[in-house]
Amino acid sequence: MARAATQFARVQRVEADQCGFRRDFLAVEEPLEIRLKFQSQGKMVEQSLSITMRTPGHDTELAAGFLLTEGIIQSHGDLASIRPAKTLRAKQESCNTLVVELNPGVKFDPAKLTRHFYTTSSCGVCGKASLEALRMQQCPLIPKDRPLVGDDVIRHLAGKLRREQSVFDKTGGLHAAGLFDVDGQLMGLYEDVGRHNAVDKLIGHQLLDQRIPLNEYLMMVSGRSSFEIVQKAMMAGIPMLAAVSAPSSLAVDLARQFGMTLMGFVREGRFNIYTGEHRVQLS
Repeated sequence: MARAATQFARVQRVEADQCGFRRDFLAVEEPLEIRLKFQSQGKMVEQSLSITMRTPGHDTELAAGFLLTEGIIQSHGDLASIRPAKTLRAKQESCNTLVVELNPGVKFDPAKLTRHFYTTSSCGVCGKASLEALRMQQCPLIPKDRPLVGDDVIRHLAGKLRREQSVFDKTGGLHAAGLFDVDGQLMGLYEDVGRHNAVDKLIGHQLLDQRIPLNEYLMMVSGRSSFEIVQKAMMAGIPMLAAVSAPSSLAVDLARQFGMTLMGFVREGRFNIYTGEHRVQLS
């Protein structure tokens, strides 16, 4: 049975000169372990790949998106299966551990399991090393001159994203990532306590539907654009990324080097273009 994304809590609300108890919703945060099963030296090996704190739900999409955006796999064809792990005692399926099995023909270096994934702003890896590591990966080619999106479409992205955040309405504590076409039509949206997880769920859904690379779409995220968010968009072949808040300096550097369009402060009818302004059609 799938775990709920929200739970009740008893809170004391203080407002002006009044206070009282009430029931409120909290966004659920639980760990998910992603284990990787792959062929090494003629035999199948299973090792832990990552443990991430996430909002339960769409865990399969999260795992698939994480493997793609971290460069472990290149396409849907690299995946043999994604399934819950079996517990040792009761042999019941565990919703907190997923095993991702790669197809036997997929080349995978086990040394990648020991490297530090770029998942926090305090990972200690310098910007130059981070960019160089990405240049060495097989990143999808981003079209140089498409898509073209009108500025009026971009102005309305934040409002459309916010209106579809159903769990945020209850909790006020979730990030969101949405995929839009060039006309501003919402093609998919995922929420999570972690903004990276929301992006991975969104991209993972498209991967499982075999729609990667996403060359004709743009992604909108709540919060800011970090190096990691730009990296994940780039690995999915997304040419345009918009965010409610500001980008980091390394996010701008990465977007510029790989030819992406990066926009920030996309809200209340305005936005800033940091890189790739040629894809935005100004009215």
